[in-house]
Amino acid sequence: MSVAPLAERMRPNTLDELVGQQHLSGKGSILRTAIEQGKLPSLILWGPPGVGKTTIANIIAHTLQVPFYTLSAISAGVKEVRGVIEDAKTKPGTILFIDEIHRFNKGQQDALLGAVEKGIIRLIGATTENPSFEVNSALLSRCQVYVLKALDKKELVQLLNEVLKKDKVLQQKNIELKETDALLTISGGDARKLLNLLELVTDVLEKNAVITNDKVMEIAQQRIALYDKKGEQHYDIISAFIKSMRGSDPNGAVYWLARMIEGGEDVKFIARRMLIFASEDIGNANPNALLLATSTFQAVSMIGYPESRIILSQCATYLAGCAKSNAAYAAIGAALAAVKQTGNLPVPLHLRNAPTKLMKEMSYGKDYKYAHQFDDNFTLQEYLPDQLKGTAFYMPQKNAREEEMRKFLKERWKAKYGY
Repeated sequence: MSVAPLAERMRPNTLDELVGQQHLSGKGSILRTAIEQGKLPSLILWGPPGVGKTTIANIIAHTLQVPFYTLSAISAGVKEVRGVIEDAKTKPGTILFIDEIHRFNKGQQDALLGAVEKGIIRLIGATTENPSFEVNSALLSRCQVYVLKALDKKELVQLLNEVLKKDKVLQQKNIELKETDALLTISGGDARKLLNLLELVTDVLEKNAVITNDKVMEIAQQRIALYDKKGEQHYDIISAFIKSMRGSDPNGAVYWLARMIEGGEDVKFIARRMLIFASEDIGNANPNALLLATSTFQAVSMIGYPESRIILSQCATYLAGCAKSNAAYAAIGAALAAVKQTGNLPVPLHLRNAPTKLMKEMSYGKDYKYAHQFDDNFTLQEYLPDQLKGTAFYMPQKNAREEEMRKFLKERWKAKYGY
């Protein structure tokens, strides 16, 4: 017989059992009063990960004893939303809980609007992002927003002690909690991660064992594979993702992409990094990479999860399979270094604009050669300040497209820039 995860086994059924969020769960609070009176509006629960958003939704359902549906914005779409709405038409008082509602795109949120407005469903949305920016104004105006606070150290330690004391599975192991800093640091204030980590640690420990910081770190390093959107793993995994694409390995790229998607990473963050990569690491070796990355960013911004995973995968595997060049990236770096070293060098007179008579008399624009008046739309002419004449910031690299560029530039500039 399988045993439910610790976080599920210990999920509170009443507001009195909830750790933290006293401004919402305490006696006389607005939310508690609404629940006790059965006059619950549609609402948005906004707060950091693992502070009780899903737990509060479950407490509401348990208290009111009404039909309760749960959808995740990562995996559900308009079809699933409409299915719940259709069922709710014959089930008065139905509550629909949508986790990570900020990941619903405009069309998906619009599908909720009519049902919320008519009272067919009462919506409870959970989000870690500011609903003012991520939830449609029309839908937001029909919901009450409740802000959940991050749990402090005292509350998290209280949760650990209560779980060790009350959970029947852990009671049998008689585990002593001696130190908590490692548990709290790794879980980052997320109560769900904290309980998952505690379960991982206690699964390894023998009966009558003692939990210490060293023991937690040892077990975590051996067994855990966390993805924290704001922590070290966030930066490690995006680094692995970028380096896999840079190394032309689509398999590594799509694996790390999957890790980010499964961890709930912001779809725009992933697309933005691919957009930067397309220019920094591919550049003129394949200009289409930047076009596809731009289209990807635009597409996922409109669509959101779950469908965006397909678009992200297409882009990531394409970028991994492209010829690579960081010549454009190196060029702007070298040019910026030159600007910092030489300061604001004067623009050569022949390159200056001359909109007034005085400027013309001062030789602004004099001897400028309009390229389109010459064969092949080119003529030799200096475009850099005197102090930087002959400086090559951009050097094409050895790939098919940039070799074409090198040949084009060499024919025109001869040996001036060393092409």
